[in-house]
Formats: sequence, structure tokens, C-alpha cells
Amino acid sequence: MTDIVLRETTDGVTLVTMNRPEALNALSVSMRQAIAETFIELKDDEATHVIILTGAGRAFTAGLDLKELGQQGMGTAQSEAPDLDLQAAIRGVGKPVIGAINGFAITGGFEIALMCDILVASTNAKFADTHVRMGVVPGWGLSQRLAKAIGASRARQLSFTGNYLDAEAACRWGLVNDVLEPEALIPHCQAMARDICSANPETLAAVKHLIDVGVHQGLEAGLAEEARLSRAQNRGIEAEVLESRRQLVQSRGRDQAS
Repeated sequence: MTDIVLRETTDGVTLVTMNRPEALNALSVSMRQAIAETFIELKDDEATHVIILTGAGRAFTAGLDLKELGQQGMGTAQSEAPDLDLQAAIRGVGKPVIGAINGFAITGGFEIALMCDILVASTNAKFADTHVRMGVVPGWGLSQRLAKAIGASRARQLSFTGNYLDAEAACRWGLVNDVLEPEALIPHCQAMARDICSANPETLAAVKHLIDVGVHQGLEAGLAEEARLSRAQNRGIEAEVLESRRQLVQSRGRDQAS
């Protein structure tokens, strides 16, 4: 049987691919469980520093498996044990997650995209939130994360209408950072991931945490947490260490400018 989630690690970067292309990577119970298990494992995987999440074929993921739900009802969408909850597994992985949106990211698939830290899209990518058309209330954070990503008015437009948003419009709206031709998507994300891997790991983890606190808890909470972590982690860094880091930063800057 073909693995429904593929995983490949190279030089600190793990590519995770949802692999039900014949079903547009629909999120069956087994698919959701496999994704959650993968991210739970990657949390403690010392070989993984950055994760790229993508889909096989024409879709990132088209959302919950409607054929399965038509047979079993919504109970199957919310029956995972807490340790296999998708949102907790992806958001709790503790490592940067780049969403490489190769195609359709629909409803539940849109929610998974929004769980990623950075979104990059193929020209084939399309986003849609069809919760109101299905008569199902979002349960994986879309109603909150989408408004933070693109603003409340645009989020209302997408969620109220259920209409599609293409890659170029998603980029203009600030939902995705870059739009690439399909064959360039994964190489672009891998290059970005390698740049992230070259950062100081402890500081990277701290900055990721601080951005998340500010986004989810607000400016005042973010500023307070930044002050606390800055005092705790910056105290005692020796001059020699700072000088060696300065030289590395300058050398990298010269390389990028040339």
C-alpha cells in the first residue's frame, strides 16, 4: 500500500508530502492521523530543523474527505484523540513550517495551510473556504487565523462567499509570500529552508516563539515576553562570541550582495 504521507530529510530540511493525489489529498481519518503522527515524530527528530509541507498531484489538500463524511457523518472529523489532533501536532512541532501550496487548498486544507509559519504558492494554487456552503463551522482555526493573515474584511469576503482565491491575488493580499512556477516551488522552499537552517538555533526558536505570542496573544503580551526572553538569553554573551557572529553576518551579506 502506498504511504499516504511521505517524508524525506536532507541537510536538516524535511519535506512532508500528503500523498493521496487520486483523491486530491482529501483528509480522511487515516490521512489526518498520518499527518499528526508525522509532526509528532518530527518534533523530537534531531535531524529535522525546518519542515516543508506540500501535496502530491493537483492539490495541497482539498479538505475533509467528503465521500467518507457522507458515509459516516461529522463524528469522524472530530474523533481524533487529543495527541493526534492536527492543529496541536502542526502548531506544536516547535520548528519552522513552510507551506508549499502546490494546488487546491480548500476549507480544511486551507486551515492546514494557515497552520504553517510561511506560505509559498505555485501558480496553480487556489484557496477557498466553503464552510458556509457545507453548513459546517470551522474547527481548526480558520475563522481566527485568516483574518490575522489578510485582514478582517478580506477574510469575511472569502468565508462568506466561499469563492476561490488564486495565487496572484493571494500574494497581493499578503496570504502567500511568493508565487512560483510549479517546477520551481519546492526548490525555492528548500533554498529558503536552508537559509533558516543556517541561523542560530536557540535564537531562531526564541524569535519564532515571540512572533507567535504577538500574533495570538496581542502586542502587549508579545512585548512583555520579548523583554523577558531578551534579558534571559542575551545576558552573559561574551564579546568574542558576538564578534565571531558579526563576521559571519558580514560575510553572508557580502555573498548575497555579489
